[in-house]
Amino acid sequence: MPTDPQEWARETAAALGAVLGEAVDGGRFPGGVLVAGQAGAGRAVAGRGLVAPECGDARPDEHTRYDLASLTKVLATWPLVGEAVRAGLLDPDAPLRAAFPRLPAPGADLTTAQLMSHTAGLLPHTGLARYEHTGRPLAEHLCAEPLVSAPGARHRYVDRGFVLLGLLLPDLLGRPLHELADRLWRGLGLTATAYGPLPRGPRLAPTEQRLGGAPRTWGVPHDPGAALLGGVAGHAGVFSTAADLARYAEHLLGGDGPLPAWFARSRRPLADVEPGLRRGLAWLVTADGAVAYHHGFTGTSLYLAPGTGRYVVLCTNAVYHGWDRSRLAPLRTLALRSLRA
Repeated sequence: MPTDPQEWARETAAALGAVLGEAVDGGRFPGGVLVAGQAGAGRAVAGRGLVAPECGDARPDEHTRYDLASLTKVLATWPLVGEAVRAGLLDPDAPLRAAFPRLPAPGADLTTAQLMSHTAGLLPHTGLARYEHTGRPLAEHLCAEPLVSAPGARHRYVDRGFVLLGLLLPDLLGRPLHELADRLWRGLGLTATAYGPLPRGPRLAPTEQRLGGAPRTWGVPHDPGAALLGGVAGHAGVFSTAADLARYAEHLLGGDGPLPAWFARSRRPLADVEPGLRRGLAWLVTADGAVAYHHGFTGTSLYLAPGTGRYVVLCTNAVYHGWDRSRLAPLRTLALRSLRA
């Protein structure tokens, strides 16, 4: 691989763009955009296909907004937890009851670190609709449910931990979740990042049409749990652009400041996911520590290589035709490989 940062970015974007183009030409999804770059040394952008048939001839670029799905976890909830930790309001290794004494067991005995590393033993299915119209706060419902495994015993990726954190953070930080996140993003210069709902238009990629004849999901979260919570949740609901995600990556990899320090702390492995892969606080981390990354179910990914300052951003609406995750496998595999070369 080239050592010159700009040459690396151009060659990586071109290689990834070719794979993205193959997926688009094969009809797997309408289009997408990606960014390859190195903090402080430039970036390259590659877009393929269309935003969506509903958007006419609009082509995706770094300013097209996409539903980030679970990238919300690392773009909203994870940095806000770091803010609470820095302020001394939350200890990641202390039981939740230390900060939230009204929460019921067994959830009150879990730690923030267990929630963020997906080792808390929470129920695997989000299923928030069952708690509607009960008159009891959702956070209490989530904590009162029985655990399916002992806390810390195993890694199981679930949304409930981040749903819970999204409900609790406003109590600690004194503002609604979307306001806390918006303040954070504006401070980082992420001007196109926001919770929905957002107005439909050619600069916003729609996702799935779940029922024939029904409107396509567009400007509201694809994730049903986030939609049930009005579009603002700790696990999903954020929309952003490849340009904003690249700016965020460059900030995390920039070296100084509280957020890069939180990123370094969060990369410490807390759980084994599979051979060669670990989980820190929210982030997946390769066993050699070379790359930290996270995916979004809708077809988004963010890959960061702390040792080199390089990163890759992927934004697609891969769920446009349904939930087949294999549509993105070649692209995601190459993105990870490009940062480990």
